[in-house]
Amino acid sequence: MIEALGIIETIGFTAAIQAADAAVKSANVKLGNWVKVGGGRVCIVIRGDVASVKAAVESGVHAASAIGTVHSEVVIPRPSDKLASKFPIETLKLEKKTVK
Repeated sequence: MIEALGIIETIGFTAAIQAADAAVKSANVKLGNWVKVGGGRVCIVIRGDVASVKAAVESGVHAASAIGTVHSEVVIPRPSDKLASKFPIETLKLEKKTVK
């Protein structure tokens, strides 16, 4: 199954973190990588089913707008597989650290 792709672009890292936090708390989505675009802009990537990504992007934009500026947002329901090789849109792989 192809997962939908959501991207939120903010001005500043703090607004991006706020958007990511609100997005993953509001719907069953996975957080992808974040990208420093330049000029103070930061993009966060969200993956999941279409309805969840739409809800997560909406929630993330609302939260980020409360503390900063959202430059743009987009939801792509069926992104091409060819995008993954060019852009960091895959979900983050969390590693568990073992305590010895």
